Amino acid sequence: MTIILAIDAGTTGVRTLAVDDSGEIISSSYKEFTQYFPEPGWVEHDAEEIWNSVQTTMANVVATLTQPIAAIGITNQRETAVVWDRETSLPLHRALVWQDRRTASRCEELETEGWLSTVRKSTGLILDPYFSATKLEWILRNLPKKKKLAFGTIDSWLIWKLTGGKVHATDASNASRTMLFNINDLKWDNELLDLFGVTESYLPEVRASNGDFGRTSKNASCGSGIPIRGIAGDQQASLFGHAAFSIGDAKNTYGTGSFVLMNVGGDSPEPVEGLLSTVAWLLKTPDSTTPTYALEGSIFSTGATVQWLRDGLGIISEVSELETLALQCSNTGDVHIVPAFTGLGSPWWDPHARGVLIGITRGTGKAQIARAVIESMVYQTRDVADAMQNASKHKIQNMRVDGGASVMDLLLQLQADQLQIPVLRSHSKEVTALGAAYLAGLSIGIWGSLTEISNKWKLDVKVLPEKEKKVCDAEHSRWLQAVSRSKEWAKA
Repeated sequence: MTIILAIDAGTTGVRTLAVDDSGEIISSSYKEFTQYFPEPGWVEHDAEEIWNSVQTTMANVVATLTQPIAAIGITNQRETAVVWDRETSLPLHRALVWQDRRTASRCEELETEGWLSTVRKSTGLILDPYFSATKLEWILRNLPKKKKLAFGTIDSWLIWKLTGGKVHATDASNASRTMLFNINDLKWDNELLDLFGVTESYLPEVRASNGDFGRTSKNASCGSGIPIRGIAGDQQASLFGHAAFSIGDAKNTYGTGSFVLMNVGGDSPEPVEGLLSTVAWLLKTPDSTTPTYALEGSIFSTGATVQWLRDGLGIISEVSELETLALQCSNTGDVHIVPAFTGLGSPWWDPHARGVLIGITRGTGKAQIARAVIESMVYQTRDVADAMQNASKHKIQNMRVDGGASVMDLLLQLQADQLQIPVLRSHSKEVTALGAAYLAGLSIGIWGSLTEISNKWKLDVKVLPEKEKKVCDAEHSRWLQAVSRSKEWAKA
């Protein structure tokens, strides 16, 4: 039996899994890490704590194994920015998380100066604090001047630590989320580096997603000499794990946020209003290195809304209680929650939007609010899917789903109704980590082709629409009214 170690470094915790050559997960370990909120709209992580969580979970998994590890794959929260000292390998500031909105005014300034079209054409992104470039600029402006700096997203940071500081690299899927990478010619964009005051020597080398990222050092808890051979940002890894290898294939991951991605093939798409264009993966074969692109809709708060319900309001004590509570009522009584805690993502892109709970009456109770939270996930996904289909002219035939909230049958039924297409839940709840494992296994020859990987995807449940489209459209229209109330609140 051949074992791939998959590290899934997410937004709220790290999970390490052992995956065998049949694509089955045989061992897993998870550890949460601290979320820091120093000011309203600011979100930070301790990069050393993330590394320590990786070390702990790797050690836990390795302790259960009798077989050697053939390779490591890494998937990660993407736009989060880390800056560290090359000599000490210590972070010089807390990591600024993808949810962090402190650079919203800087993005507005750049848009006023006319930079949006340049950013859109080169990177496929928009001017939004979601992405890494303005975060990196902010950190550099607030650090003492140092010459030997390294910048990376979480994958780069973990590669650096795993290899004992020998490899500073990333893959094209993560690089494409920095707002510094030209997705058309697949290299760092000098004009944007100048704009944000970034020296190219700070940046990681960009490699294929199934490329060679060095070997683990003696300090890695998994053992030394293990090749790191698969890297992808979490949402691209999920698309890969869902075997969405054909144009028009789409998936949604319900995580801390939700992310809808559609495979659009090997040509970089033209900018699409309300959506992002991104590198899905860059695959290296003996003959060539070939990109695949995706359209993406990024929803900032889904699982994070459930956490707020638990930790902020105390309406539930465990996340698993949400569906049971929501099923105590047949509808919300026209209550809507727009969870714009750190702004709205696709297709609105409003960093000044803030959360709204609207429509409450004396009859509103915990059950209605719980159901409104689930419905907010459904409606936000529909907003993105509608924009994606309208722009791409590709009809989404079905939606493959994964992530924590996908265990809720109520969510999937509501989603199928609103999209009016089948929703397919993966047999595995760890599709993102499997995507990283598949990339690593493809790199070292455990799996010989994408077709072979496609055969590993297994269906858990298929949910068909039950409600009439006109009824769903009316419900969605009411949701859009609530969204309109949340827009530009912080700006006012």
